[in-house]
Formats: sequence, structure tokens, C-alpha cells
Amino acid sequence: MIDRRLLLAGGLAALPALALAATPVARRLTFSVLRNGTKIGEHVMSFTGDPASPTVTTDVRMTVKLGPVPVFRYRHHAVERWSGGRFASLETTTDSGGKAERVSARRTETGVIIETAKGRITGPAGVRPFTHWNPEVFSGPLFNPQEGKLLKVTARKVSASHWTVRGEAEIDDFYDEAGVWTALKGKLEDGSRIEYRRL
Repeated sequence: MIDRRLLLAGGLAALPALALAATPVARRLTFSVLRNGTKIGEHVMSFTGDPASPTVTTDVRMTVKLGPVPVFRYRHHAVERWSGGRFASLETTTDSGGKAERVSARRTETGVIIETAKGRITGPAGVRPFTHWNPEVFSGPLFNPQEGKLLKVTARKVSASHWTVRGEAEIDDFYDEAGVWTALKGKLEDGSRIEYRRL
């Protein structure tokens, strides 16, 4: 099950660089976000810099309504940086139903330092943010980019274009032949279904 707030150790020198997924030709990905088949918002990612060392900026806006009345609003902004095929840093701010959250993560020689309002943890050197666009991250441990916690999940490659993530999350991510993210399907805590459709 996906938590609504979500929508191995080793030395750094031993970590191989990832073959980063191809960035879209337009260097931008835009998705409609649907809950139980009804559109509730959009998820937009833009890619700048060298393909092996991109900066990925994400903006998500969602509003769930009961009839015409908004009952839940979600806003998420993230700036994710990679260097030479390795995760380098992430900064996120989120407003989830009025609850503000902030995460700062950076790779160091001994691991990835993740800071939130609740404190600081050091994840293994190979941990990466679960931001979906790069399927290569599924080969190692993941952390939640909104809350900053290490995730207890198992990722499995179903086919060249389909990965499943199970455990604390129930998510299916889909990619095209070039490795560019195309869709997502998942299940929320309340049992409702979430879907991303690329525009």
C-alpha cells in the first residue's frame, strides 16, 4: 500500500555509476494524476544539465474533492541532482493536507545523510530517492523523498518496461524502450487506486 505521503552499506568508491535512464527528448515529463479514475492533479518533471549529471526538478499538485468541495490538497517540490551517474543530493518541500515537510539529502564518503525536521539519519552509500523516473535505482535501497525515511520494499523487474515495488508501497512503474518513465499504477492506504498517465 502507498502511504499518501509517499505518492547494503559499502564504501563510496566501490559504488558503480548508474546507467541513467534516457531523459525525454523535450527534457520534460508531464503526467495526469488520477484517483479511482478521476483526475486530481499533475506531476511535472524537468531535466537540465548533462544526461549523466542531470538536475531533475519535480512539481506535483493534487486536490481531492468530495463533490465540489476540496477535502485534501497536496503540493510537492523537489530538486534532485546526479553527478557522473551517481545520486548526489535532493531537496524537497511538501504540503500534504496542511502538514509541511522538508527533506534534505546528500551523498558523502560514508553514506547518504538525510535530514528532516525529526532529525538526521545516515543511509547506506547506495541508497537513492524513490522518484520513479530512473528504473536503474531499483537495483539498490530506496528512501522516501517526502519523509526522508528508508523504505522497506522489494523491487522486481517484470519485463523490460515494467517494475513492481512491494512492501511499504504497492506500485507498478512503466517505461518505454529508451527507459523513459511513461506511467504508474498504485494503491493508496485507503484502498483507492492512483494512476499516472503521461501527457
